[in-house]
Amino acid sequence: MKTVRLRGLQSEAAGEKTKAGADSRSDHESNVRLELREIEQPVRKQPDEVLVRVLCIGLDGTDRELMTEKYGVPPKGESELTIGHESLGVVEEAGEESGLMRGDLVCALVRRPCKVPDCVNCRNGHADFCETGQYVERGIKGSHGYLSEFYVEEARYVIKVPKESLAYGVLTEPQSIVEKVWHEAQRIQQRLIWQPKTALVLGSGPLGLLAAFTCRCLGLDTVVWSMSPADGPAAELVRACGAEYRQAGSSDGAGAGKSAETLSGFLKQSGKRVDLIFECTGYSPLAFEGMTALGANGILALLGVTPGNRSLQIDTDHINQELVLENKCILGSVNASRKDFETGLYRLKLMEEKFPGLLDRLMTNRLRLEEVPDLDFKAIGIKAVVDVVPQSNWANLINEKAAPVTYSFSV
Repeated sequence: MKTVRLRGLQSEAAGEKTKAGADSRSDHESNVRLELREIEQPVRKQPDEVLVRVLCIGLDGTDRELMTEKYGVPPKGESELTIGHESLGVVEEAGEESGLMRGDLVCALVRRPCKVPDCVNCRNGHADFCETGQYVERGIKGSHGYLSEFYVEEARYVIKVPKESLAYGVLTEPQSIVEKVWHEAQRIQQRLIWQPKTALVLGSGPLGLLAAFTCRCLGLDTVVWSMSPADGPAAELVRACGAEYRQAGSSDGAGAGKSAETLSGFLKQSGKRVDLIFECTGYSPLAFEGMTALGANGILALLGVTPGNRSLQIDTDHINQELVLENKCILGSVNASRKDFETGLYRLKLMEEKFPGLLDRLMTNRLRLEEVPDLDFKAIGIKAVVDVVPQSNWANLINEKAAPVTYSFSV
């Protein structure tokens, strides 16, 4: 079967050693390459496993970093890593103890628990809160991803997707990241009577847009702050869902004007008190600016992972004073649980009903598997999706007689 792999990677231990020296890291990167490979099709070995035919794979910022920065941790004893962690597929073979059937539409979780007995979160189904860091993530760390024609997985890590969600089911994984934040924010804010009215989303990439759509579904007055052009496709989607788009560095939000506008300046001028912030850029100076932009009793959720070694001077006393005196809360969040995936499926359905066509417009670039090794991420409008199976063939592979998907939701 065909797959896309990073070749020439080092083991996790060796990778840690190269971080100490730029020259050795540079030498390592020069030997790493992304290739289309032909490998043997995986085979089920346990009765609770399923063989899944991949329909499509979404690519995100993590994949961009894997493909451009040439890093990633292959499975133990190997030097290659199949990338791709945002999946949508159809069950090809179902083990007798899997609870699934051939033709079921599915997506899969990304993280697997560590094996440390004392990690209480991993032992209780919350690998997204792993305390040891020894977890495994498919397509990222220690396990092959889903960017291939087939994969085998234990049924407990597979989520059944309603066939009505076929067109946008590949967005379930990124939406689960947003759902985890909203769920955690609700739990944390039980500390007070919280009636959020205004949300601020920093960044207009796929994750930022899904966060904005979610906030609008929740009835929140939503502002998206981003460097992307005010007349670009992301800004159009923001306005189409009823949110406000502001381009960073412009005085009028439309890329014009002589004086560059800051986030704090815009919020002060608009008189908005922000109750909830989604930081989706990974740009650390903006995260610190978000701390001062946050309103009293508000919560700032940090979703963007910061690469690099940037440093800056900040008014620590002022930030500390505001955090304390205004009961502000800062939340770091990564990955998601099964329940977040399930809630994400429901939320995507609501989005499609409330904003018809926006999810499809978010997926701006469709690729074939063979095109991935030469992909230029700078040419992607908003989000790239790799169609492993042509879209015209998807419906023929799905079990139309499958029972309706029912989940309990935290919305």
